[in-house]
Amino acid sequence: MPSLTQTSPLPFIGHLLQGERNTITDVAGVTVGHQTLSDGAVQTGVTVIRPHAGDPFRDKVPAAAVVLNGFGKSVGLVQVAELGVLETPIALTNTFSVGTVATAQIRQCAAANPETGRALPTVNPLVFECNDGFLNDIQRMAVTEADYLRAFDSAAVDFAQGSVGAGRGMSSFQLKGGIGSASRRVSSRDGGLHTVGALVLANYGRQPQMLLAGHAVGERLAALQASRNAAVSGEPEKGSIIIVVATDAPLDARQLRRLALRAGAGLARTGSVFGHGSGDIVLAFSIAYTVPDRIERPMPAVAMLHDGLLDGLFQAAADSTEQAILHALWRATPVTGRDGNHRAALGELLPASSLSPLA
Repeated sequence: MPSLTQTSPLPFIGHLLQGERNTITDVAGVTVGHQTLSDGAVQTGVTVIRPHAGDPFRDKVPAAAVVLNGFGKSVGLVQVAELGVLETPIALTNTFSVGTVATAQIRQCAAANPETGRALPTVNPLVFECNDGFLNDIQRMAVTEADYLRAFDSAAVDFAQGSVGAGRGMSSFQLKGGIGSASRRVSSRDGGLHTVGALVLANYGRQPQMLLAGHAVGERLAALQASRNAAVSGEPEKGSIIIVVATDAPLDARQLRRLALRAGAGLARTGSVFGHGSGDIVLAFSIAYTVPDRIERPMPAVAMLHDGLLDGLFQAAADSTEQAILHALWRATPVTGRDGNHRAALGELLPASSLSPLA
């Protein structure tokens, strides 16, 4: 049985049990892979989330998205909203690489399904982005289609967090941001045990508003950075966050949209106000069943979870999202990139001993 405590010094969010790894891959079948580009002014990458080991074009996954603030350039959200399914892996990258990664997803699908766009329907690529232009020379458009494929091929249940993959060049609360993940397990009144996992691409937040487990630490961090001659500016929010929530609970697209919305509660707890210039988007999907691509194949006969049993899942979505954000900040490493721009990491400013009073 997983412990209520973590091996890291970070506070544990909530009272629900975590999964075995405390990541989104505690939802059975979900895997994550990265391709990281780190070369001087190029600090960027790709992260891929695979909902299952098969071909999602053939076996689609129920899903829904919520746009908390729409300052973003993602691809694929319109069709997800209409049809309520995913048909590619979920890809995360920088703003100017969305087109390249979407093209890679289309080519990948066409290679596996040669009649895509001919006898078969076209495929809906699904790519989310955050702007890593402070640390990464985004105009170089360094991410290639091959980088997407490498991230896809590396997908596994164990994966790195912090300054990796799409998170390499990201900033959060004017510190180093990036990839973070967490999970929670929920005992349902129907006798089931369900897992909810979250993965975040954290690139948002103004330091004065920063909260860690409900504690206002932003001013303290700003003072620490000032002591290192790294003053924090008062510029408005210009970042973003992408949150991906996975579950094994049998939910339909309507219920998944409700679940996605609750991730916003976890985001708000960290000090986010979904600022004007921030693209804050949540995607939720379930692996409890798949939807076949062709009418000749039978539709799944699935007993959906009753709406009256969703509160535990809502709590899990909020808690795992908040925990994932803390993991992204804590596990990030400092990065220097374009024009010598630098982001310090939370871990070098707040040593482990200083976090224990927050637990």
